[in-house]
Amino acid sequence: MITGTPKPIEEILEMIEPYEKIIVAGCFGCVTVCRVGGEKEVQVLASTLRLAREAGGRPLEIREVCLERQCDPEYLDPMRPYVEDYQAVLSIACGAGIQFMAEKFARTPLLPGINTGFLGVTERQGEWAERCQGCGDCVLHLTGGICPVTRCAKSLFHGPCGGSVGGICEVSRDVPCGWQLIIDRLKALDQLENYGKLKPYKGWSSARDGGPRRIIREDMI
Repeated sequence: MITGTPKPIEEILEMIEPYEKIIVAGCFGCVTVCRVGGEKEVQVLASTLRLAREAGGRPLEIREVCLERQCDPEYLDPMRPYVEDYQAVLSIACGAGIQFMAEKFARTPLLPGINTGFLGVTERQGEWAERCQGCGDCVLHLTGGICPVTRCAKSLFHGPCGGSVGGICEVSRDVPCGWQLIIDRLKALDQLENYGKLKPYKGWSSARDGGPRRIIREDMI
């Protein structure tokens, strides 16, 4: 899932300072799971903003909305009848959702209420950890399902650097050596021969050259 963290309320108040009438828009997708952008968070943020503005003598009218997703056009359509009645939309979805909404509602300023983090997993209640950078050249079949780009602190793609001690990365005692994890996993799977199949370097150009990446499924169009 895509993770995120709330922006400081002072930063949000500064962003909405020019406006008297806004929408606070949440998302029932990833940001609900990590509890930064769901329905409850919309309600809490809207209430906080109203109180802050009232205390400053400038009341703020807010419409609270939580969409199924902000990154799909069909879920933005319900907002079309009223979005231009408001001066701005404060979105607490991920950066992709905010940008997509900005494209579809070109005449309305879109403001980010959270800082988008990474593609991650829930390790335990209230704790999320990165697992994927979306590099576009997945090799998990060769690394025992452990990503060297995210799990190695240096994102090395050709094996361990030699700086780890006892399976712990030299960067921090709290960071396990990603390549030690990979080697241990390959041993457990009896697939250590896959280690020799890895590329000597990571070819990033295929993932990033030419602007934003795009996926097209002709069978779905």
